[in-house]
Amino acid sequence: MLTTTTRRAFALSASLMISIVPAFSQSSTPAAEKGYKLSVFATSVPGQYTKPDSIAVFENHVYIAYGDGNDPTGEDGKSNMVIEYTRSGQKIYSFSVKGHNDGMKVNPYTRKLWVMQNEDANPNLVVFDPETRQKTLYSFAAPPQAGGGYDDIAFRNGKAYLSASNPAGNPNAAPAIVEATLVGSQVVVTPVFEGNATATNVLTGVPTQLNLQDPDSMTVSPGGDLVLDSQGDSELVVVRKAGSKQQSAVLIPLSSPYGQPQVDDTLFTPSSDGFILVADTAGDTVYKIEKAEFAPGVAYSAGVAGSSAAPGFVGRLDLEFGQLTPIVSGLQSPHGMAFVKTSDDDDSLRDQIKDVCQKLLSEN
Repeated sequence: MLTTTTRRAFALSASLMISIVPAFSQSSTPAAEKGYKLSVFATSVPGQYTKPDSIAVFENHVYIAYGDGNDPTGEDGKSNMVIEYTRSGQKIYSFSVKGHNDGMKVNPYTRKLWVMQNEDANPNLVVFDPETRQKTLYSFAAPPQAGGGYDDIAFRNGKAYLSASNPAGNPNAAPAIVEATLVGSQVVVTPVFEGNATATNVLTGVPTQLNLQDPDSMTVSPGGDLVLDSQGDSELVVVRKAGSKQQSAVLIPLSSPYGQPQVDDTLFTPSSDGFILVADTAGDTVYKIEKAEFAPGVAYSAGVAGSSAAPGFVGRLDLEFGQLTPIVSGLQSPHGMAFVKTSDDDDSLRDQIKDVCQKLLSEN
């Protein structure tokens, strides 16, 4: 067990390291650290689709949503494009969503793609079926209690959770995480985690009242915890046993060699066999990050430091100390991330299970 003194010593050493790392120019060419390989997976097409952001993976297909720099409230009346690629980067399909997309995940329980629009106000949800390619629009039964919109999506134990972004209150006492249920053509939400909830600081062990001013991206840890990014606050919040009477939270203040970072997406590598995709939104490029072998369960985050002289980067995240160690630097403004498996073992197993089920049904 690490003592409080040890944690503080580590935090001090991290801050010293930050002070001696040289500044980088935003014009730097993106580059990977030793042991990692960086290449281009997809690029924007000016006049058609630009500013890639959210990334989702369904079986061996990749979906990338392009925000085009449109109004995040959706009040400009514009639409965004979502493009479907093979895992080798070949375009095979596209569809549009009305509004500004920021948040897209595959529901593993229904095998459908949830595409969230308008993270600052006036949210709506499009559910896309990758097999039939039909899309269904859902409105929200009530405006967000936080006063903004909804951003990212996470699925856990058969339930869907949304992050409540762009809160109007400071301090923020409104829900930062809600549970979402589809009822008819509407999304009905119930509060799960408040923006002023208490969380234990991972560095000090001290319970701390939160004031989440920028709830943004969200994912699920290998242990089933919700991991919420409060981007402008430079912190992650881990919500354990979400929605239960035993719910609790841990606060992880973030640091990096480039300064205090504001991160967007975080992912946990699900397999040793595959690659990471990261959308450099301002750079109009989606990059592919490869490694000889990834360690399953390791966290990686995309973000930028507070200083304009520091590069955007993807870093390996130490959840115990909040320290991000860059594996790719020189990006302009990295946002969406996803892990793409290159092994077909899961697909083969799924097909075998489907064949067995169909055989049993035919026999009965």
